[in-house]
Amino acid sequence: MDIDLTPKAPKRSYGGEGGSYTSWSPEDLPMLRVASIGASKLHLHTCGFAAPSYSDSSKVAYVLEGSGVCGLTVPEAEREKVIPVKEGDALAIPFGYISWWFNPNDSDLTVLFLGDTSKGHQPGRFTDFHLTGPTGIFTGFTPEFVSRAWDLSETDVAKLVHNQSSMGIVKLKDSQKMPAPSAKDRDRLVVNCYEAPLDVDIKGGGCVVVLNSKNLPTVELVGLGADLVRLRGGAMCSPGFSCDSAYQVTYVVKGSGRVQVVGVDGKRVLETKVSGGQLFIVPRFFVVSKIADPEGMEWFSIITTPNPVFSHLAGRTSVWKAISPEVLEASFDTTSELEQLFRSKRTSDEIFFPAK
Repeated sequence: MDIDLTPKAPKRSYGGEGGSYTSWSPEDLPMLRVASIGASKLHLHTCGFAAPSYSDSSKVAYVLEGSGVCGLTVPEAEREKVIPVKEGDALAIPFGYISWWFNPNDSDLTVLFLGDTSKGHQPGRFTDFHLTGPTGIFTGFTPEFVSRAWDLSETDVAKLVHNQSSMGIVKLKDSQKMPAPSAKDRDRLVVNCYEAPLDVDIKGGGCVVVLNSKNLPTVELVGLGADLVRLRGGAMCSPGFSCDSAYQVTYVVKGSGRVQVVGVDGKRVLETKVSGGQLFIVPRFFVVSKIADPEGMEWFSIITTPNPVFSHLAGRTSVWKAISPEVLEASFDTTSELEQLFRSKRTSDEIFFPAK
């Protein structure tokens, strides 16, 4: 597989006084097109408002910093969900759901979106449909059609459709009232990765929170799994691969470290240093391993299946522990003494290996 896996940062797509929207392009990161994955970030300043829109792709949203409000309208629902969100929150948003975001606070709100574009218009890129503004859906209809649909005069239609001159993101006036968020609207729609029970916690190594259909039911609708991994300083994440034909899409939230990816015929296809703000994708069945720098490394990933299964190639739960000694001896063409030494190592460490 001859394709560039180099981690990349996003580029600005649009924005203004209220904030900005940045995205990763399949031209810069070819694996996005190969894996049919979209990736973008929403950055809202104080009073920044991302107006209602819907997408052709299902997404997982992860709040990287700040706090604010997410409005979510489920098809055929009588009212929207007005959800308070904060750093560490993850939401699964199926395609066709209408959402908006608002930052009422003094500090910035930044949200990461990772999703499946396989049913979208452009593989590797989200296509969002805005309901208002200069690129809003109703700017394309004639005044007659909109007037009939909304039962308004064409004069009133013109005011509604054309008054908003900003595309997608605006800065609201302090006097603009917005709906109050409701904590109960978080139920079954949001999981905070910093507060959820840890699925793995290795002293000195790292910890993991896995998002799947059990703790976040809507991931079943979007067809994606996700996790937040925090790797301690100098620790190693065991070499491993997704054994259910899934791609791993990784965004580095904080810190830095080294990454190696090995693919077909034992070829090392990536060896690089990654740092906060970069994104990279591991091809199906390729093996990846990471070692954190002294300050540690934190990353958020999606996996292109709602309940992913991984095979690890080192540690207590690795496949080596399950394979019989005779098979290992024959496969490595080694002695029983060396095979026994190999098997005796990493009998208590699982997934993460603390710094020596």
